[in-house]
Amino acid sequence: MPWPSNHLPKYRKHRGSGQAVVTLNGRDFYLGPHSTKASKLEYDRLIGEWLASGRNSLHGPTGETTVVELCTRYLQFAKGYYRKNGRNTNVIPALKCSLRYLREWYGKQPAVEFGPLALKAVRERMVEEGLSRRYINDHIDRIKRMFKWAVAEELVPSSVAQALFAVSGLRKGRSGARETEAILPVDDAIVEATLPCLPEVVADMVRLQRITAMRPAEVCILRPCDLDRASDIWLYRPGSHKTEHHGRDRVVTLGPNSQGILLRYLARDPQTFCFRPCDSEQKRRALKHSDRKTPLNCGNRPGKNGKPKPKRTAGDQYDSCSYRRAIHRACDKAFPHPELGSKVRKDMTDAQVAELKNWQSDHHWSPNQLRHAAATEIRREFGLEAAQVVLGHSSANVTQVYAERDFAKALEYARRRG
Repeated sequence: MPWPSNHLPKYRKHRGSGQAVVTLNGRDFYLGPHSTKASKLEYDRLIGEWLASGRNSLHGPTGETTVVELCTRYLQFAKGYYRKNGRNTNVIPALKCSLRYLREWYGKQPAVEFGPLALKAVRERMVEEGLSRRYINDHIDRIKRMFKWAVAEELVPSSVAQALFAVSGLRKGRSGARETEAILPVDDAIVEATLPCLPEVVADMVRLQRITAMRPAEVCILRPCDLDRASDIWLYRPGSHKTEHHGRDRVVTLGPNSQGILLRYLARDPQTFCFRPCDSEQKRRALKHSDRKTPLNCGNRPGKNGKPKPKRTAGDQYDSCSYRRAIHRACDKAFPHPELGSKVRKDMTDAQVAELKNWQSDHHWSPNQLRHAAATEIRREFGLEAAQVVLGHSSANVTQVYAERDFAKALEYARRRG
């Protein structure tokens, strides 16, 4: 039977020597004469270091930690560190992608032997796989941060991390890595053509984000309790936002057009999200039922044709990924491939699948492009300063007077356009 998670190794007496001893990860540590104050202080010190290292071995570097063990321990640390609102952030999936290259090529190698040439070899493999230059640099930066963390945990000597940080990132035009195109604002005509193919709830999310320039996550987590409706311009303070760990505040101004979109979603529990997949699914089923041709006494009736325990159910909150996927599905309906749009993917050849992917890549747009479009319009009409405040891009050293002057411009934008 395994030890409980809160178990601590015992302070024991070694009969042969009369010394106090504690066993950590299969290794005995002698603490001095048993029952003395000095031995108990030494026990407390070792236990504190052992807990701080995540209940792992003490007194590194020993050269015994392999790269795959280091990756496992760092991922365990990251899952506890990169969390927001009780859930892991998007850092974790990206980190797993970065560490995959290390595990496959250098997993069995001691971590202390991983140097700049090995890091460059991993980077070259990413280039050969066709990853973009900026994506490769992000992967390499995560690997460097892992070894920096390992130094703090005394798993590798500081010279290992210092050597890795000497490897500079790939420069534009000076490497064989693929360059990505800049994210451009989506044209309003394209958005209008997509809206009829979107569920009603998601369509309102798109309209609201296009007006307010919110981040996709801020649209998804909007609740009635987060709105200050005391004046003609409503103020939305998200319960969580991207830069809150820097101590910054985030206020979104909502003018008459934004308020008109939200009014239908405010008659609910103030703690409930305004835009919910379960509401969207309920509306879809109601619309499908209204178009029903079969009499109710024939065939399936509402609520009778569902699985008892379905694997997937509509939740009570959209996230950035589900919001983006809903838009992409609507793009497939609004801009189908002229020849392959009606074909099933499994019936296509590899060439047809590649052609369809290229078509979808050219005709898909994402929520962040709505933010780009709004930012372009705000900057053109009200200047760069107003755009910085509306989008929440003010830096930490912005003075209070500067922020107030810009916030007045943001209110002016909301009254005229919001």
